[in-house]
Amino acid sequence: MLTGTVASETISRNQRLIIWIAILASFVSFLDGSVINVALPKIAEELGGGLTTQQWVVDAYLITLGSLILLAGSLSDLLGRIVILRIGIIGFGVASLLCAIAQNPEILILSRGLQGIAGALLVPSSLALITSNFAGVARAKAIGQWTAGTTIAFLAGPTVGGVIVDTIGWRYVFVLNVFPIAAVLILLAVLGQKDVREVGTRIDFLGAVLCVIGLGGPVYALIEQAHYGWGSPLILVPLIVGIIAFAGFILRQRFARQPLMPLSLFSVRNFSVGNVATFFIYGALSIGGFIIAVFLQQVAHWPATFAALATLPLSILNIALSPWFGTLAGKYGARWFMGFGPILAGIGFFLMLSSATDPNYWLQLLPGVLLFGLGLSATVAPLTAAILGSISDQQSGIGSAVNNAVARVAGLIAIALLGVITGSLTTVQEFHRGLLVTGVFLIIGGIISVIGITNRKTEPADLSVAS
Repeated sequence: MLTGTVASETISRNQRLIIWIAILASFVSFLDGSVINVALPKIAEELGGGLTTQQWVVDAYLITLGSLILLAGSLSDLLGRIVILRIGIIGFGVASLLCAIAQNPEILILSRGLQGIAGALLVPSSLALITSNFAGVARAKAIGQWTAGTTIAFLAGPTVGGVIVDTIGWRYVFVLNVFPIAAVLILLAVLGQKDVREVGTRIDFLGAVLCVIGLGGPVYALIEQAHYGWGSPLILVPLIVGIIAFAGFILRQRFARQPLMPLSLFSVRNFSVGNVATFFIYGALSIGGFIIAVFLQQVAHWPATFAALATLPLSILNIALSPWFGTLAGKYGARWFMGFGPILAGIGFFLMLSSATDPNYWLQLLPGVLLFGLGLSATVAPLTAAILGSISDQQSGIGSAVNNAVARVAGLIAIALLGVITGSLTTVQEFHRGLLVTGVFLIIGGIISVIGITNRKTEPADLSVAS
């Protein structure tokens, strides 16, 4: 029975099981985050609520996921990786079924929030399961396999979702989760591994509460301001309370004995700059994926399958080129790839500004999608390498969790801002505004990387958190 870290490069039966469990568990969370965009117009059409419903269906998931993912890492250390993973996967299955049978927007949005809570338990516990059972080269290879699996889920999600929406209906997008969830539960039973718990772990529940309020209040204000106006107490109160709570969260992380987000990590240049770049880049990706899927269905009246296939070249380029760009970044350094990659992707969105209400895909969309895909392929692997390569192996878990949380929060805020940026997203002019903002965000991310990221050959900083 495997209970500790294995340094050998020979992969045992249990280690293979662990890799598959980790990939499938995270696959569920990443798939659901990407598949939902192509289902949004049909959801709003059946349940009502327009753009506001679409925003909340996305952001209810991201609020709970982004704000609780750091807490979930601590819970995984305290209660055990397998315990938290099992709770998360079962909870995700139940929440998915609730989404599938929702009869109004409120129930669907609440169920999406529950999905986010369960999803927050899946990602850090699956990664922790790998890091506690692998070491050295074997660990790096296992994490690489985990990353590849989750990336495929993120990129393939829209295509799979489009086919499901057009054939059997949007509700089955959520039923789809049942299959990988069942596989994880079966593999956990076959594994039968004794759980691992970290001694002396403390849970910063106050920090978690402040984080949830700090994110939820401003997001609520950004989405609902279109209905009530910025001067309404229903908007101002949650906005102000949220800002104060988030400031309290940052202050809490400064003084907590075991903080959810160790601020000392941000004293490392590549870690801090990389996360600022992540915020702009992943915020842009969230806006871009949302507006393309919704515009092509809601304005151009394309079927969901065709809307999903419009961005298929993006997936193909990422799968084909990301490993190559990762190798080049390892050889020459991440700085210029993180700089020019987002800038190329941003120019790709600018090329789509020629699109009309009934766009010619080959001339008005495909060139921009290809340039976007090329730029994104050059960005993702170097970005991850620069951030995690700047800190010690002992802190790679919390470093990855922080970066993941930053990416999710960026998407959360970006989607909340859509109403301000694009209005109801029912005209080509509003689509163009979204494209313009997406391109600008990507270019800002690239400029930040060029200015701030360094390729200096230094040992990763070890900023251990007091226990």
